[in-house]
Amino acid sequence: MKRLKPYRFPLLLLASVVTGSVAGWFLGPQSAVLKPLGDIFLNLLFTVVVPLVFVTISSSIANMGTLKRLGRIMGTLLVVFTLTGIIASVVMLFSVQWFNPGEGVSVSLGEEKSPEEPLTLSEQIVQAVTAPDFKDLLSKENMLALILFAMLFGTAVSMSGESGKTVARGLAALSDVLVKLIGVIMWFAPVGLASYFASLVGEFGPSLVGSYLKAVAIYYPVAILYFLVFFSLYAWVAAGRTGFRKFWANIFPAAVTSLATGSSVASIPVNLEVSRKIGVPPDIREMVIPMGATIHMDGSCLSAILKISFLFGLFQMPFHDMEDFLTAILVAILSGMVMSGVPGGGFTGELLIVTLYGFPPEALPILAVLGTVVDPVATMVNSTGDTVAGMLVARFVEGKEWIRKKRENALA
Repeated sequence: MKRLKPYRFPLLLLASVVTGSVAGWFLGPQSAVLKPLGDIFLNLLFTVVVPLVFVTISSSIANMGTLKRLGRIMGTLLVVFTLTGIIASVVMLFSVQWFNPGEGVSVSLGEEKSPEEPLTLSEQIVQAVTAPDFKDLLSKENMLALILFAMLFGTAVSMSGESGKTVARGLAALSDVLVKLIGVIMWFAPVGLASYFASLVGEFGPSLVGSYLKAVAIYYPVAILYFLVFFSLYAWVAAGRTGFRKFWANIFPAAVTSLATGSSVASIPVNLEVSRKIGVPPDIREMVIPMGATIHMDGSCLSAILKISFLFGLFQMPFHDMEDFLTAILVAILSGMVMSGVPGGGFTGELLIVTLYGFPPEALPILAVLGTVVDPVATMVNSTGDTVAGMLVARFVEGKEWIRKKRENALA
């Protein structure tokens, strides 16, 4: 029983998901009556996200020993994010070569609203990294701008000498309080997740069949395989057997939360708590997790390759040349890392695919529907990938010393 103690809450969450799914299957559309309970849980997570991201990032930088360490963490973080995105893209490329989801698929288009005129690249960059007013920073819609502002604020505190130390201590204390608040909110998780899954299964379950079944049949197994195999490999690289065991002993709450809410941002609080339990240093996890929720999207890289392959098959175009593969990887990285920082980034990434390859405008709603179908698992891979990325960053910033500490904690 003592060995099962760390798994009690994950097992409770699993039981709530199964219970909610079964209830949604039997109740059908009537399960919508449970949706408000799920919305309450999701809104509580979203409400705490903005102050949590600002306080944790600014506190992490303000209390960092030197700005040189900040540079090491940021450099390592970007390398890890890019490499794991490339690996995810290559995995899906191999998969669609064996089984192209677009071949023989017939898609009927319903009425779609005409998309607004897309922003230019310079406008997208400005909108992604800044907000026009301070009040606009206080929104989950401008997460990348909030992160950059928090980094600047933390740097200013670090450079302010004695007066800055007072602010840094206050930020650290407020960060601890927000972490406790997350724990209080998670008491409601079993009820919230059960209700959310009941409404999702009741409303959308039957629609997961039809012309998109082939795409689902390839994406879900490949994404889950990537989650199980490659995240295990990353955890092993980060801290050996101890890292592997700690990752799988703690990751389930974050996986279930992201799967149920469909939001990496909503999963930031849970991922921070999971990273703390794994033992990722505070300054690293408080940088990697919020930034990862915005620009680290392994699941989106997987889905971008799937969407490209889907359209190539749908329009009877060959998808076998190395040039096509390299372009697809570049588009996947842009969709997963760059476009995700823009409000409505999912749509922007799909628009990038359509315009870059010269597909007709009718292809855009096709991708929008496909993106909706694969989004739950894609978000789960995106979100949990941030936690294992934090472990990798810790390994390369802290070196073997971090692994030694993990082993000592495991024996304690």
